[in-house]
Amino acid sequence: MRKSGILMPVASLPGRYGIGTISKEAYKFVDRLKAAGVGYWQILPLVPTSYGDSPYQSFSTFAGSPYLIDLETLIDEGLLKRSECGRFDFGSDEECVDYEKLYRSRFKVLKLAFLRCDLSKDAKYKRFVSKNRFWLEDYALFMAIKDSYGGISFAEWDDDIRLRKKKAVDNYRKQYAKEIEFYRFIQYIFDKQWAALKAYANKNGVEIIGDIPIYVAFDSADTWSDPKLFQLDENRTPTVVAGCPPDAFSDTGQLWGNPLYDWKYHKETGYDWWIKRMRHCLKLYDVIRIDHFRAFDEYYAIPYGDKTAEFGKWKKGPGMQLFRAIRKELGDINVIAEDLGYITPSVRKLVNDCGFPGMKVLQFAFDPKNESDYLPHNYIKNCVVYTGTHDNDTLLGWYNSISKAERRFADRYLNNAGHEGKELVWDYIRLAIASTADTCIIPMQDYLALGSKGRINIPSTQGGNWVWRMKKGAFTLKLAKEINSLTSLYYRK
Repeated sequence: MRKSGILMPVASLPGRYGIGTISKEAYKFVDRLKAAGVGYWQILPLVPTSYGDSPYQSFSTFAGSPYLIDLETLIDEGLLKRSECGRFDFGSDEECVDYEKLYRSRFKVLKLAFLRCDLSKDAKYKRFVSKNRFWLEDYALFMAIKDSYGGISFAEWDDDIRLRKKKAVDNYRKQYAKEIEFYRFIQYIFDKQWAALKAYANKNGVEIIGDIPIYVAFDSADTWSDPKLFQLDENRTPTVVAGCPPDAFSDTGQLWGNPLYDWKYHKETGYDWWIKRMRHCLKLYDVIRIDHFRAFDEYYAIPYGDKTAEFGKWKKGPGMQLFRAIRKELGDINVIAEDLGYITPSVRKLVNDCGFPGMKVLQFAFDPKNESDYLPHNYIKNCVVYTGTHDNDTLLGWYNSISKAERRFADRYLNNAGHEGKELVWDYIRLAIASTADTCIIPMQDYLALGSKGRINIPSTQGGNWVWRMKKGAFTLKLAKEINSLTSLYYRK
């Protein structure tokens, strides 16, 4: 079946209290997707954000972001008062997230809700804690300790707790028991709210495509609690870190800084951690998009301490062994392989052997000097086409920034007869939807025909990323019907 979807971060939804949440606006968005005849809602990672406010650098690969918890729901449940929420400054720009103000206010509000609830009598809470103990206990402890250190990286903690000496761990668990329970409570509320929204989406014919980073952050509960998973030295410092070599996004490459997996250890454990991770994701999402999929074949290892990603080396990843182990435990799962960038024959073979659809991005297609795999006439059916991803400019911003030669080629390819603005953007949307790709995903900003102001992220830059929000009422019923007209014309659901 030919499918279509919209890429829209939960954090980018409109609403009160500074950031998009699992709120009534999220349910309204599902209603609009249904009216648009769209079967997929693709989101960015739901995890807590850390360095640079990026959802690809998180304190936990399993936890949900406290920022996405809907305060209105907590008000309706009697855990908060509207007047209390109104006392805090969450930021006043309805089109931009202010993460500093969120950081200074959100946890204080959630603490008020926590102090009002009686978790000792909540059987559902106890079941949630028991079911998620394998990650939740270390995450809650990690965050409580981090708070006690004023938020600094665990690399700067005292050695006894940084190295997880048993006596130190026991002491911190006892000393910060209430704070640990607070972080369990946050995850319980997040899980409850997200499960309800996902059930509503599924009931209305909308499936969730969840985006998961291949790597975890160094300053995370994952790295601190289970260092054997990663290439660290005896002092728990990375020996090499993740990134990618120079490419179209950056002349010096992208230095992400994440610790790299010790794939030998993962193999010895039967890839247990990855199986648990994927099982957890299958509860949250219907389809899993794995970012930087090529690293399962070969990963780029940059010496720790380097200032750029120019001098890394490619090393062999786990390949099909990992996915055989996952399939043996979880059966066939729906995955989208993010296979963008420089792709070798061995990467293509891994994607093909897995059977997962890869990605095509229209903005990469229009090189006037060379024929591109991203041009629609070269697509195989088993792929997902995007006009752009969270790392791209909007279509309008991209078109206005490309070279004259690229623009001439693109205009010829689309037979553009002087279209500008919304008409121009919708020409490219039509091209993607009409393509032979089984699935087509369009960012919400492109359906809104926004310029570069709507861009989500500029890779290898700090500040000003992950902040865009859609204006309230922008996704109108009229727009939904226009989308429906186009998707139904090309037999997409």
